[in-house]
Amino acid sequence: MDEIFKRARTGTTAVITGGGRGFGKAFGQALAAQGAHVVLVDIDAAEAEAAAAEIRAQGNAATGLGGDVTDEGRMREVMTQADAIQSGIDLLVNNAGLHSAEYGQPIQKLGLAKVKRLFEVNVFGVVTCTLAAVAHMKKRAGANIVNISSSAAHLGGSAYGDSKLAVAGLTITFARELAPDGIRVNAISPGLMLTGTVAAELPPATKTRVKALQMLGDDGQEEHIVDALMFLTSPQARFITGETLRVTGGMAAGI
Repeated sequence: MDEIFKRARTGTTAVITGGGRGFGKAFGQALAAQGAHVVLVDIDAAEAEAAAAEIRAQGNAATGLGGDVTDEGRMREVMTQADAIQSGIDLLVNNAGLHSAEYGQPIQKLGLAKVKRLFEVNVFGVVTCTLAAVAHMKKRAGANIVNISSSAAHLGGSAYGDSKLAVAGLTITFARELAPDGIRVNAISPGLMLTGTVAAELPPATKTRVKALQMLGDDGQEEHIVDALMFLTSPQARFITGETLRVTGGMAAGI
């Protein structure tokens, strides 16, 4: 099966925002291992290049580029550079986003300036990158976009969750708009994923509270989100668009 996926991805170009660390870096490693040329875009250019260098050291193809997803001009440049690699863009992963305990505070405490910045990155960043990439994706059969939402979108109660709920809405809107061009658009909604950083920073009481909401008792891991991405961007998901796949251990299950 791995060889089938590798043949399907060979000759493709995947652009991943927030690609210098975390999920974005893991997405890049997985896609590159299956034959894609991954373009890792990060506001920290050095981190993007370091992550790309790791992939190249493994014998796979990667390019690291610096850029802020809210910078329309820079994102157009990034997509043009990605297009030049193999004459088009096959996959865009809108992964870049702001997320910290700070953004889980009440909006009255967070304040307007920080709420605006949150939405500029998490919501308008998705719009900016999608609009910049679409012209380069229309010429590639089977092109698709995956947005990263969050279980916070389904639980409510925070500006961060509201921003990720908007991402889920944008996923449906862009799926409708881009379907005539053969471009699929889906989203992944991660629950609590105990990556190294999260496990080190998360208060034990918070972990206990969140896990109590899950149906499954296992800890969420980065690989679960990577597996979801690999499925949604594979030929097996060719009839799926406009959907948000919740990977939460059942925490955010509902209609």
